[in-house]
Amino acid sequence: MSELALFGGKPIIKDSFKPYKSIGDKEKAAVMEVMDSGCISGFYGSWNDKFWGGKKVQEFEQKWAQKFKVKHAISVNSNTSGLYASMAAIGISPADEVIISPYTMSATAMAPIGYGAVPVFADIESETFGLDPDCVRAAISPRTKAILVTNIFGHAARLKELKAIADEHGIYLIEDNAQAPLGTDDGQYCGTIGHIGVFSLNYHKHIHTGEGGICTTNDDNLAQRLAMVRNHAEAVAEPSGIDDLTNMFGHNFRMTELSAAIGLAQLGDIEIHVGRREKLSNALSKAVVDIQGISPPLVRDNCRHVYYVWAAKIDSDILGVSRSIFSKALVAEGLPNFEGYLAPLYMLPIFQKRIAMGRDGFPFNGSDVEYKQGMCPVVEDMKDNKMLGFEPCIYDISDNELLLIEDVFSKLHDNIIALRDYEYKEAS
Repeated sequence: MSELALFGGKPIIKDSFKPYKSIGDKEKAAVMEVMDSGCISGFYGSWNDKFWGGKKVQEFEQKWAQKFKVKHAISVNSNTSGLYASMAAIGISPADEVIISPYTMSATAMAPIGYGAVPVFADIESETFGLDPDCVRAAISPRTKAILVTNIFGHAARLKELKAIADEHGIYLIEDNAQAPLGTDDGQYCGTIGHIGVFSLNYHKHIHTGEGGICTTNDDNLAQRLAMVRNHAEAVAEPSGIDDLTNMFGHNFRMTELSAAIGLAQLGDIEIHVGRREKLSNALSKAVVDIQGISPPLVRDNCRHVYYVWAAKIDSDILGVSRSIFSKALVAEGLPNFEGYLAPLYMLPIFQKRIAMGRDGFPFNGSDVEYKQGMCPVVEDMKDNKMLGFEPCIYDISDNELLLIEDVFSKLHDNIIALRDYEYKEAS
């Protein structure tokens, strides 16, 4: 039995993993085509045929809609912009409430605040970490306008159940699908089950345009409103014939022709890029399947997990070693990982101090929604004790390195008694 690197032995993985680079000759050629055309942005902020963007933007939107089998795809300059546009499009207003997971990127919770609404956090289910439908039901009030769900780590939340809840209460379901392109729930693409889905094209996602995003919907009215919000709605409201002026005021969320050209090239290879992440994650799951106390990511029946994050769960009582010590041992062997993902969003100062817009606590003043530690125990347990993650989108890992990863976990498994003794001495 070889000695653990944590105790001075030789690490299994001696060289750092190379970063994953998806930008190649196709993307370079696409960019040069746009540069040679002389038109790197095709948008006008006035009501004419250029209001909808340039040729590449419109082609990208059409091909995205075809790929994801939706009626409309509206490009934006980031997933965050798409979330803001979605809140605007559905008519979010001051004093409305939007139910959100606390286990997601902060932009998800900021989008409703941008229109004066109050985020209400519901706990997650412990299997795939999406919003728990039972907790969502308990959080609904007469002020609830929407459920904003995140398909976290690349796996669908319980979207069909959440859509049924939204329909029952006459509210909207919006999907933050930044992490799950090509993920599916019962055979339907994530990002297409809710009233609006928002995809990220940020540089560390499965495919990217550097920065960028796409909103999808099958609703003609929402599609028009999303496009209006993207491009200075106040200037075109009258000639466009739009009747509902709620939130129809100025933003510039427009995508450039350069970004769209890169997006077209990336979209053409999306199955390749996503497939590499799945292959890596499946190898990680295989490596830990026989280690009691480590549960690889669960994939629900009839779902496709696309692994923005490989998120395992540690049961320290069964493993006999704390997550922290196990994580340090992995790093020492050359396998990068992280513990817990993000702290619950409700612990951020904006919620704890209840102040966002202006000096007087808006939109929290006048709201009885609480933000306190302990309100979402599953999230807090994942953060503090259980979740152990690896980021497949970051690294370009060879078949030989996949075998080395398996060796790392085998080595730690073989030395689990030594790790337990080490932890005991550290605690003494």
